[in-house]
Amino acid sequence: MAPAQYILVSLPLRVFDDDPLKSLAVTVGRDNGEVLPYPVPSFKIGTLDALVQHADDLAKLNGACEAAVAKVADSLRGILDGDEDLVAQQKIVNDKPTDQYLRSFQWNKLRYRADRPLAELIESLQRDLQNSDNDVKAKFNQYNTVKTNLAALERKQTGNLVTKSLTPIVDPKLLVQDSEYMETHLIVVPTNARKDFIRSYETLAPMVVPRSCVQVAQDDEFTLFAVTTFKKTSAEFLQKCREHKWTPRQYKYVEGGKEEEQRELQRVEKEARKVRAEALLLGRTGWGESVMIWAHVMTLRVFVETVLRYGLPLEFASALIRTTPKQAKKVKTALDSAYSYLGGNAFGRDKHGRVTKDDASLTSEMAAAGLSVGEGNEYTAYVYYEFDLP
Repeated sequence: MAPAQYILVSLPLRVFDDDPLKSLAVTVGRDNGEVLPYPVPSFKIGTLDALVQHADDLAKLNGACEAAVAKVADSLRGILDGDEDLVAQQKIVNDKPTDQYLRSFQWNKLRYRADRPLAELIESLQRDLQNSDNDVKAKFNQYNTVKTNLAALERKQTGNLVTKSLTPIVDPKLLVQDSEYMETHLIVVPTNARKDFIRSYETLAPMVVPRSCVQVAQDDEFTLFAVTTFKKTSAEFLQKCREHKWTPRQYKYVEGGKEEEQRELQRVEKEARKVRAEALLLGRTGWGESVMIWAHVMTLRVFVETVLRYGLPLEFASALIRTTPKQAKKVKTALDSAYSYLGGNAFGRDKHGRVTKDDASLTSEMAAAGLSVGEGNEYTAYVYYEFDLP
């Protein structure tokens, strides 16, 4: 199934002879997209200067919404190992699948009262987005930290002799302990260098105890040896081992250490399961919150630009067009052909009647005035916003 692409449009009622949605559906074409009602409340308008500022603030907030939604989607994919079917199940907004929420969008009048000034609404949306983004980020950071800790503990249990814990492997009877003059070292040697180590360990440094080498353990890649030296030459012995690419392992026997490591592993496994469940729940909530906020920001953008473009009295029709990335260009071409005249001199037609693009200077002027420009920074003769969801 092709991913959905959404287009929000607003047009003055005067351009329609019939029902606006039916007329738009005919213009767009049934094969190119589905035209759905998208109700935009009547907000407090304020001054022209304030509207231009709101348009700029909303454009920035729209970018922040897009980034937040993408971040939540990435987090969900990470925690669900990239399983898109499972990820899709988490993408719920107001107890509805995301597409259904957008199709049936209604402004949340209880949370964002339409009779409040636009500046207050924008500030509330910005604050709510930041709070949601912070909550999701904090929980997923916690999850990633616990996951890293668990992976490190598991490596200690299942890794090779270079990385795994020596607590369940080393018999304390093999170690010289509590001696004033001597100590035992544990050296990991690649199995293919085993004979070389046995032949040469006594001469690596002075005062290595002859015939003290004991094989402790072996895996597919390495062999672990215990060797006893006098403490005064220990540093030299260990350095010579490193020069031969033989790995000294730090180890100190602790009574009950094996059981303690197992308890720690079980504790972190339990914590990881708990934090994963919390992160998944917060990811689901964060998706719903950020998409809901984005839809409200888009609604405000449509309203502000509608006022800036078409003036007062406010008589306009707004709609959501659900299409695909492939068909979106056809939708835009059809809309341009039908409504480009709203741009006055912004659009012309060639001798074949095709719409010609605006010039760069006009685009700059319109953008500076707070009016939207389309994909590729092209001026659009009517209110037009494209967006898609990751």
